[in-house]
Amino acid sequence: MGVALRLAVAAAITVCALPAAELAAVPTAHASVRVAQPSDVVAMAGELVNAATGSRMWSRDRNSELPIASITKVMTAMVVLSEGNLNRKIRVTEAAEEYAQENSAGSADLHPGDVLTAWQLLQAMLLPSGADAAYLLARAYGPDWRAFVRKMNAMARRLGMTQTHFANFDGLPWPTGYSTYSTPRDLIIMGKAAMKRPVFRRIVAERGRRIAATAKHHKYYWKNTNLLIDRYRGTIGIKTGFTLAAGYCLLFEARRHGRTLMGVVLDSTNTDTTMRFTAAANLLNWGFAR
Repeated sequence: MGVALRLAVAAAITVCALPAAELAAVPTAHASVRVAQPSDVVAMAGELVNAATGSRMWSRDRNSELPIASITKVMTAMVVLSEGNLNRKIRVTEAAEEYAQENSAGSADLHPGDVLTAWQLLQAMLLPSGADAAYLLARAYGPDWRAFVRKMNAMARRLGMTQTHFANFDGLPWPTGYSTYSTPRDLIIMGKAAMKRPVFRRIVAERGRRIAATAKHHKYYWKNTNLLIDRYRGTIGIKTGFTLAAGYCLLFEARRHGRTLMGVVLDSTNTDTTMRFTAAANLLNWGFAR
C-alpha cells in the first residue's frame, strides 16, 4: 500500500479512531447485540480467535505474508526460554548500543559495561522493544546471531508456522532487507505458544519494570509499548511492532468474564501509532459481545 493510499485510508477513518487516552473508554457492546462483522478495523490483515478453543472468529487476509517488525521478538524470547539458564550473566557491549542507534530502533537504553541477566534482558526486549537487548540475547544464545536465527526458524517449523521466515532476531530490515515475514494465521500460532510459557506471560502483562542500580549495572525503567495494557480492561499481552514497511502492528490477548481472545492486526497504517490499538479494541469489543 503506497503512502498516499495509506493516508487516504487513515483520513477516511479518523472519525472512528480513538486517541490513545480514550482507549479505556471504548464501550463494550451489550451481549444481546448481534453484529455480523466488526467495524472500524483498520489493518491490511488480521485475525481474532478464541484462545481457549482455537476457533476463528474473524479474519482478513489471514494467509498474507507481510513484514511483522518487532513482533519477531516473541520468537526471540521463545528460543531463549527454551534454552533456559535465565540467571546467565550477559555483559552489555558497545556493539549492542551502536546497533540500536544505527538502525534507529527501539532501545532499552542499555549502558555498555553493565552486566544483566538473561531474565532482565528479556524484560528489556519485550517491554520497551529493545533491539539492543535482542542483539545481546541472540549473540549469547546463538552462539552467533545467524545460528540463533536458524533456531528461530526451526522452532517456527515445529509449531506449524508454514508461512513464516525469520531473517533476523528483531524484525528490523538488517542485514538483508525486509525479508522477515509471517501471516496472521502463523502469528496466532506463535502467540498462543508463547503465552503458555509462564515467564513470557508474566513479562508481557507488566505495565513496566524498574531495575534498581547495583554494583553490576545502572538503574533502568522499561515501559511496555503495548498501550492496551493500560487502556483496555482485561489485556494480558502481548507485543507491538513497527517499521515503515510493516506499518504499525499488534499481537494482543485479553480476558473478560472467563473468556480469552487473541488477535493480531498487521499494517494498521504507518502514520498513526494509536490506530492499531483502536483496531484491536474494536475487535475485542466485538468478540466479547458475541
